[in-house]
Amino acid sequence: MKAITVTDRAAGPAGMTIQDRPYPHAAENDVIVRVHAAGFTPGELEWPATWTDRAGRDRTPTIPGHEVAGVVTELGYGTTGLTIGQRVFGVADWARDGTLAEYVAVETRNLAPLPADVDFVTAASLPISGLTAWQGLFQHAALLPGQTVLVAGAAGGVGTLVSQLARDTGAFVIGAGRQAHRERIAEAGAHRFLDLEHDSIEEGPEVDLLFDALGGDVATRLTARVRRGGTVISIANLPEIARTDINAHFFVVETNRSQLMELVERVRSGRIRTFVGDVVSLDQAPAAFSSKTSNLGKIVVQVDAD
Repeated sequence: MKAITVTDRAAGPAGMTIQDRPYPHAAENDVIVRVHAAGFTPGELEWPATWTDRAGRDRTPTIPGHEVAGVVTELGYGTTGLTIGQRVFGVADWARDGTLAEYVAVETRNLAPLPADVDFVTAASLPISGLTAWQGLFQHAALLPGQTVLVAGAAGGVGTLVSQLARDTGAFVIGAGRQAHRERIAEAGAHRFLDLEHDSIEEGPEVDLLFDALGGDVATRLTARVRRGGTVISIANLPEIARTDINAHFFVVETNRSQLMELVERVRSGRIRTFVGDVVSLDQAPAAFSSKTSNLGKIVVQVDAD
């Protein structure tokens, strides 16, 4: 099968190449998915699991990409809950070959049924950003209606979904980002825009929750806006917090079938949406991901357009 591979950690996305790779093996409780669309997060090239297996052994050349939407073509031994020919979407296992390929082996528990009225490209853009937003808001921050949420990095894949889910819950949303992204932040449902380049970001109304998708000095400065007893949730790295009167949590997203199903139902009903940028073929993917051109929206690889 054709697949994108990486062998050099230092090269980043520029090190992606197209190769012929062996068809994947369906282990126990696996399915083989014929990939119709796939997503890729550049940060995964820094993850140890991209380069070594669970025993710490080198596994290059690695096939990256962990978001998938496609059709089940094969069941591993003992696999239940999915059937051959079923449309599915979800997250490929972190320490195994990924989704930038014509076929991928995935543990069944990491996949959810994909309704017929949600297209593969949309589905492939949803899993990691959607699960990250869901888990940060509801599992780690226990967001309630009427609270105020400040989203740092509100124009990104995670930030746009945080804003939409928070607003859908009944929260007041302040979207923080660059002036050039103001329109996208408004599209994603923010009630108010905070310009990180020109506004005085430490001053303003207090918030119950700071959801940080940026990290660094900006996130540290924004903690001044969090009310006493409030919460900071970070997916970048925890900002330096001198205060002892707020709660701070860093977390890494986990796969969850029931949450994927909740998310896709909200897409179906129009309550949330993903923002897709370029849609490229597998052959075009290395150039698309290594490009320095700013692309506001998630790049999705359409592997099988049938």
